[in-house]
Amino acid sequence: MTNAAHRFGAARGGKAASLAILLLCEVCAMSVWFASGAAVAAIKDSAALTAWQESLLTSSVQAGFVAGTIASAVLGLADRLDPRRFFMASAWVAALATLALVACPPAGPAVYALRFVTGMCMAGVYPVGMRLAATWAKGDLGLLIGLLVGALTLGSASPHLLAAFGGMHWTSIYLAAALLAGIAGLTILLCGVGPAMTRAARLNPAAVAQAWRMRPLRLANLGYLGHMWELYAMWAWLAVFLQYSFSLSGAEDARLAAERVTFAAIGAGAVGAWAGGWCADRWGRTAVTTAAMAASAACALAMGWTAGAPPVLVAALAVAWGITVIADSAQFSASIAELAPPESIGTLLTAQTCAGFLLTLVSIHLVPVVQATLGWPGAFSMLAAGPALGCIAMQRLRRDPSAARLAGGRR
Repeated sequence: MTNAAHRFGAARGGKAASLAILLLCEVCAMSVWFASGAAVAAIKDSAALTAWQESLLTSSVQAGFVAGTIASAVLGLADRLDPRRFFMASAWVAALATLALVACPPAGPAVYALRFVTGMCMAGVYPVGMRLAATWAKGDLGLLIGLLVGALTLGSASPHLLAAFGGMHWTSIYLAAALLAGIAGLTILLCGVGPAMTRAARLNPAAVAQAWRMRPLRLANLGYLGHMWELYAMWAWLAVFLQYSFSLSGAEDARLAAERVTFAAIGAGAVGAWAGGWCADRWGRTAVTTAAMAASAACALAMGWTAGAPPVLVAALAVAWGITVIADSAQFSASIAELAPPESIGTLLTAQTCAGFLLTLVSIHLVPVVQATLGWPGAFSMLAAGPALGCIAMQRLRRDPSAARLAGGRR
């Protein structure tokens, strides 16, 4: 074990136990991310919300995450601090910010500010979790980060499960999410750090520039941006579309049905992330990312045209989209971990997620604008453009000589 690993604390239960703890903590901590998205339907039962206010409940978290990742990347926090204590502090502050929402009106400046703080804290949860997972990698990096992204997906879907029970007040959703994040902050201290941990010796803000200056990293990041253009806008607006579709088809209690299908679709993405990681370690990063993005783009193009179709058909397509839209996500991060200098991995992973989530601020807010003009087919077709361009970037990376470092030579 390296000296750095000793400084951060030796693994307490080995690789399997530490990864299990890490995955549990990710699921719990990430529940605060989409708590407002799941609470929207319940909020509408007691207050009127405009489309702009609905968007702000999600995009304020994204904006906070961008601010947090910028600060973390420039200061190199993910490479300079004990990742478990960084995770713990971030999860606890996010829990307190989410808990404070209970004392606020359902929408307004105070709510958006608290959601912004929550997003900032997620910069110490999501990329730091990937960094922790990477310290245990030995020929299975794609699977390990895929497991982590799958946990993130379950965490993002969990508030929809709470809302799907029906009759739950929006404050209860926030309370449950805050409790889970608090538990994650405490439990992460039981997670060990793997032998591949490398700590940056000093602050190096210039390390962030490598994300664009080095061609292989630039192409991996461009693929990730295409993926992110679609992902969070799909997650944010799927429940709204499903409720509209189920209402058109005459389904009983369209709102609860939409929440249940949304949970199933987003939650099924965990299977896609895990399977994508397993396949990428065996068949190549660029091969899996290209196939997944092509499939998710096809689902996006088709989904808008199914409004009012039989609910079973719409639900099946939603689940297929939920699986393919996230199956490639971990592989962009795995690519950065394999292509980047070891002492800058945490910083470059943080920079990658920062750029991706900054882009989501645009796509999330564009969906209702385009939908008002071109309907749901136009809105979802707009999202399909991202993965289509991402496929081009990853195929160019496949032809780059540096791609031989991906997945042990399996491009």
